[in-house]
Amino acid sequence: MASEVIMPKVDMDMATGKISKWFFSEGDQVKKGDVLFEIETDKAAMEIDAQADGTLRNVTGREGIDIPVGSPVAWIVAAGEDVPDAAAPPPAEAKAEPAAAPVDAAPVAPVVSKADSAGGAVRATPLARRLARDKGLDLAGLSGSGPHGRIVGADVLAAGAAPAAACAARSAPAPAVPAPGPDAALKHFPDDSYTLQAHTGMRRTIARRLVEAKSTVPHFYLTADCRLDALLTLRTELNAAAPSVDGAPAYKLSVNDMVIKAYALALTATPDANVSWTEEQLVRHRFVDVGVAVSVPGGLITPIIRHSQAKSLSAISNEMKDLAARARAGKLKPEEYQGGTGAVSNLGMFGVREFAAIINPPHATILAVGAGERRPVVLQDGSIAAATVMSVTLSTDHRAVDGALGAELIGRFRAFIENPMSMLV
Repeated sequence: MASEVIMPKVDMDMATGKISKWFFSEGDQVKKGDVLFEIETDKAAMEIDAQADGTLRNVTGREGIDIPVGSPVAWIVAAGEDVPDAAAPPPAEAKAEPAAAPVDAAPVAPVVSKADSAGGAVRATPLARRLARDKGLDLAGLSGSGPHGRIVGADVLAAGAAPAAACAARSAPAPAVPAPGPDAALKHFPDDSYTLQAHTGMRRTIARRLVEAKSTVPHFYLTADCRLDALLTLRTELNAAAPSVDGAPAYKLSVNDMVIKAYALALTATPDANVSWTEEQLVRHRFVDVGVAVSVPGGLITPIIRHSQAKSLSAISNEMKDLAARARAGKLKPEEYQGGTGAVSNLGMFGVREFAAIINPPHATILAVGAGERRPVVLQDGSIAAATVMSVTLSTDHRAVDGALGAELIGRFRAFIENPMSMLV
């Protein structure tokens, strides 16, 4: 029986995928489990296996173009079997056209499936529903640009600034601010003074998610200074005591590994801050899963250390090294970077003294970590001495975590950092 090969959905936010490489050609024999092709999603590269034995036919999914999720890219047929005519896909170029428009672009004429809104059920994200309520917009009057016509926050925001004919407004809308055209910025620069680089899928996703987070999540910030001398001494002792495996140390702890552990323990000790906000309820997490921002070519990604509160420093260190290496190679699985109950972003290794990070929902907090540097400090007897001090800034979603609770969280983090032996017992 002929088996249709489609562009799979391997990421919650994935609307399109791009085939970076086919491993078989038209007419090749394939076996179930063979790697058919590799796709490039917004955040990673993944290999897609054949689901049946047979001959590869009608390969319409071309390399290097955006293909909507669910679109057929090829068929696998048995000997003597033809590709079903009724199910034959249209040319790949026709399917790739809708994907050329970014998901988060102003939806001048977004495509929505009639079936998705049939029967009165409107497909919309929780963020889109809340924004619609706040703006007095009827979701039934909007078109969705998300997967399968789902209405996303950007659709509601765009509708709020668009002419009233696009939707039924129940209250007076905010004054519309004309959006600059895509090339508006170029007029400020001479033609021969720049080159243009197309946005990657990852860059568009980062832009969309951070605009949504910064414009819809009410941030507030708490900064604390942490003395690192005891932690640095303990790290040196622990690394020196690492057992040897095949001639190499079994682990080599970094300051970031200890920051991850300290933040996990602080969230454990402050369970009211280990939460996620949704429009209908507060999600209280039973475990602490810390996302760690990792810079990758063209963007960043936050692989997650699951149950980090229960893991040893050496386990966190080795797991983080593995996740970071595979993140930079684009080999993370979606379950390795989706979710998380809090996050850490460390720019200390770049010499940054202090910064504030943008919360990445569903996290309610993110800890921005600066560089450890020698600074003068006042001791208990009033004298002044030099110490290694690290500044950290906690960004908090005020809908889920209030100021005093955030202060408890960052205070407990500082206590673990300044008394690092407490992380070992």
